[in-house]
Amino acid sequence: VTVTAFAKISVVIFIVRQALGIQQLPPNIILYALSLILSVYVAMPILNEIYTILEADGFNYQTLDDWLAAGEKAMIPLKEFLLKHTDPKQLEFFNSSTTQIWGESLAATTDKNSLTVLVPSFLLSELTKAFEIGFLLYLPFMAIDIIITTLLVALGMMMVPPTTISIPFKLMLFVFLDGWTKLVHGLILTYV
Repeated sequence: VTVTAFAKISVVIFIVRQALGIQQLPPNIILYALSLILSVYVAMPILNEIYTILEADGFNYQTLDDWLAAGEKAMIPLKEFLLKHTDPKQLEFFNSSTTQIWGESLAATTDKNSLTVLVPSFLLSELTKAFEIGFLLYLPFMAIDIIITTLLVALGMMMVPPTTISIPFKLMLFVFLDGWTKLVHGLILTYV
């Protein structure tokens, strides 16, 4: 989960559900399933490349050395994907902090593009991007809430909960704009 698109996709989808104001629809299981399916879709080229590499080398997987060699070969496409989608500032931070946290001897033996450095860098980059996207998607829905609240106050209907009126408007806007389709297409295209 931490080396795929799952974190960014799921965070953005849940932020959109929160922005719509419908806390229980679609259900969590549906949103997690959608995130998982989209993550597999995004990862399919990498998985295919790993499978091709492992099949071409003809490992017999009889010894630990075979497994280690296969793992080393399989990590090459994964590392390329992680490097491509990692913020260089995050990667630099985790590379520079290895000496402070792990000590000189362990940090000296660690490759600067090892998975122990790439995975937290990638995950933090994905979360940062997810919240940036989520913030931008949240703004139109917040604007609808503000407009509805202002109209209700101006009409003297202060006792009417603004969400009673704003949720149908937000849903209508989301449906008319084909929101789920545009959201999914946009999220997938961030991995081109």
